Order: sequence, then structure tokens, then C-alpha cells
Amino acid sequence: VQLQASGGGLVQAGGSLRLSCAASGRTFSNYNMGWFRQSPGKEREFVAGISWSGGLTDYADSVKGRFTISRDFSKNTVFLQMNTLKPEDTATYYCAADRPGPLTQIPWRYDHWGQGTLVTVSS
Repeated sequence: VQLQASGGGLVQAGGSLRLSCAASGRTFSNYNMGWFRQSPGKEREFVAGISWSGGLTDYADSVKGRFTISRDFSKNTVFLQMNTLKPEDTATYYCAADRPGPLTQIPWRYDHWGQGTLVTVSS
């Protein structure tokens, strides 16, 4: 499956952005999907995940209550709605696809990755 992330940009603290990840190729519904982020000098970290059916979601503690992950099967797209953004949310955000199974926060478990979209939150 090929993944194309978009929606990043510059936003002031307290603002909102919605990231999109369009999937093509193999059957979108076969994959658990995740969003990760990485800042310069830091390891890639899990942000949010959603199961292949859309019935389960998982979030990093740092984004719980502010970010929402969802998927639209008709559009083969996963979204990450980000509200109340903070400067520490600044990073390149990546979407990724994993085979069906337990939803995981471990980056190396994900087989397919998009190219990343930069989110910058100014204070």
C-alpha cells in the first residue's frame, strides 16, 4: 500500500490542523493505521492509531483529549484532527500502515510509511 500524507503547515499555539493520509494500492481496510511524529534529534514517536475496522483507537498520553484519529473507507483515507496545538507538537508527522492484529505503538511493526508532512506550532 502507498501512503500520501498532507495537511501540515504553520499554526499558532491553540490552533487546529487536520492531517490526511491517502492510501492506494492494496485493500485499505486490511491495515491498522497509525500516525507518528519526529522532531530533529529525537526518535520517532507514536501519536495515534486506529484498527483496520475503525473500531479501536489508541493515543499517546501527550495528545489524548486534543487529537482524534479517524478513517474514511470510501475515500481510503485516515485523518488526524489536531486541536489545541502546542509548540511541543512541532514535528514531521508520518502515517503508517500495519497488518491486522493488535494495535501497536511500535514503529518497526508498521510495514508501510508515507513521506511525512511538517507541522509547526508557533508560540
